[in-house]
Amino acid sequence: MKAAELREKSLKELIEEEKRLREEIFKLNMRKGLEQIDNPHKIRSLRKDLARVLTVKNEKLKKGEQV
Repeated sequence: MKAAELREKSLKELIEEEKRLREEIFKLNMRKGLEQIDNPHKIRSLRKDLARVLTVKNEKLKKGEQV
């Protein structure tokens, strides 16, 4: 997921994407604690995607975009 793709989305879509990423990261962390996960690098990439979403969301909020 690239920042340019995220900038095309609305603020509402970014909020939904943030929730989805947080849930997925939580689930992977729980699985990591209980058992081996197939791809441990997936957590890292999801956290980076979440950071991108939050950055673009904050940019839009500072510009004054409404939900």
